[in-house]
Amino acid sequence: MSKVTFLENLRKNPRPVVLDFWAPWCMPCRAAAPVVRKLGEDYAGRVDLWKVNADEQPDLLRELRIFGVPTMIAYHNGEEVTRRVGAASKAALAALFEAALAGVKPVRSGPAPFARLLRVVSGAALVWLAVQGGLSGAYLALAALGAIVLFSAVYDRCPIYRAVSARVGELFGRSAGRSPEQRPDA
Repeated sequence: MSKVTFLENLRKNPRPVVLDFWAPWCMPCRAAAPVVRKLGEDYAGRVDLWKVNADEQPDLLRELRIFGVPTMIAYHNGEEVTRRVGAASKAALAALFEAALAGVKPVRSGPAPFARLLRVVSGAALVWLAVQGGLSGAYLALAALGAIVLFSAVYDRCPIYRAVSARVGELFGRSAGRSPEQRPDA
């Protein structure tokens, strides 16, 4: 399918659309499939879920600038609202459906561009100083600090961090500060 045909189908569709680009060999795609299917059922009649096998539509992926799977894109009135690449929590996937329904881009979290640049430069400077000191003793601690500062500049874009932090948040969010009656697993 060409990009022109795809965009035409999108414009003709009366409801917002969430596209799920997946592949049969992709383990994160397989892990997310039940959640995506359930969200598709929950939003049926309000948001359409279109699943696209990446192996069968490589030209479309290239034209839409999709470089990895899973990738999900929310469309409202034929216009891209937001996209998510990589593994994601149920809440993050539900946010895609909500963004498609509302037609409003979700608020981005993470450092502002200038803060991100400042962290990269600071972290790189700390690592450079540690290397100049020979990476022994206190310089090793300085290198670790530099690495942490560098990671703080890009953590929100790391798919592994997002997947792990979402799971940890779900684990602790269920039991922290809630009585047994309030817990969904109780």
